[in-house]
Amino acid sequence: MEGNGILCDWSVILSILAIIQWWGFNVTVIIMNKWIFQNLDFKFPLTVSCIHFICSAIGAYLVIKVLKLKPLIVVDPEDRCRRIFPMSFVFCINIVLGNVSLRYIPVSFMQTIKSFTPATTVLLQWLIWRKYFDWRIWASLFPIVGGILLTSITELSFNIFGFLAALFGCLATSTKTILAETLLHGYKFDSINTVYYMAPLATMILAGPALVLEGSGVVEWFHTHPELLSPLLIIFGSGVSAFCLNFSIFYVIHSTTAVTFNVAGNLKVAVAITCSWLIFRNPISLMNAIGCTVTLVGCMFYGYVRHMLSQQTPGTPRTPRTPRNKVELVPLVNDKLDDKV
Repeated sequence: MEGNGILCDWSVILSILAIIQWWGFNVTVIIMNKWIFQNLDFKFPLTVSCIHFICSAIGAYLVIKVLKLKPLIVVDPEDRCRRIFPMSFVFCINIVLGNVSLRYIPVSFMQTIKSFTPATTVLLQWLIWRKYFDWRIWASLFPIVGGILLTSITELSFNIFGFLAALFGCLATSTKTILAETLLHGYKFDSINTVYYMAPLATMILAGPALVLEGSGVVEWFHTHPELLSPLLIIFGSGVSAFCLNFSIFYVIHSTTAVTFNVAGNLKVAVAITCSWLIFRNPISLMNAIGCTVTLVGCMFYGYVRHMLSQQTPGTPRTPRTPRNKVELVPLVNDKLDDKV
């Protein structure tokens, strides 16, 4: 009995350490990207995203092929074109929009808008995939939407371009997770195998637009910055951190429960907002802080509702006006793919 208690204690400690590591990498990537755009004057989100994909592709190859820390999940060549390429395209758009939003709006505002992802996921599945959800799922979205509206109205550093980039980034994230569930069903991808297949394709998709739209600007940036070692270390360090974030996600998911993962994810947003405010000192009004808090509490409530509904038996009645065979307990969301940076 004592031995089992010690093992349980070590399991809890390792889970906590894994969550802290996940938080650390996530906050590091966000802060470094904002630093790159704001302090290094490297205002090229496509190029930064491309560097992230290159670092992630190399890192995933080393983990799977060289170090053999994770087994390779073999995908049929036909599925690589038909299933993985569309996800790579959306994956690419998702990360680019996140970096574009960081260029124009504070981290706190961007992270709050990103919390809108549960609502966009439910809406997309309802409108496009014709899914029906329990009324409690819809009710849990109200504080999320209300908090984001309050935050947006009272945001002192509001920028419409950055706001729209972050908002469409939520749609891209939702589309990516839905495609991952519906198109890759049966492969049981983990975070590293997802990066292994999608990062090289995303690099090829993004390399052309980055070269055409930002190539001349990057060359000019090189010419106007005599000291390049430190900025380049930060830029490529951001890419390495992005890969480490993806590598840490799968361990957190496998070592914690779904509820713990959801709560930790929302606390991670709070940590990112706090750290960014301490570093960049972007102005935050009282109503803005209240809106952000309401959004985070709403996300936790949404995760709780999802968990409670997932525990119900399939025959449990849902809504009186929805045919039982058309009702979904919870939104079709793959938590393992929700947090790519």
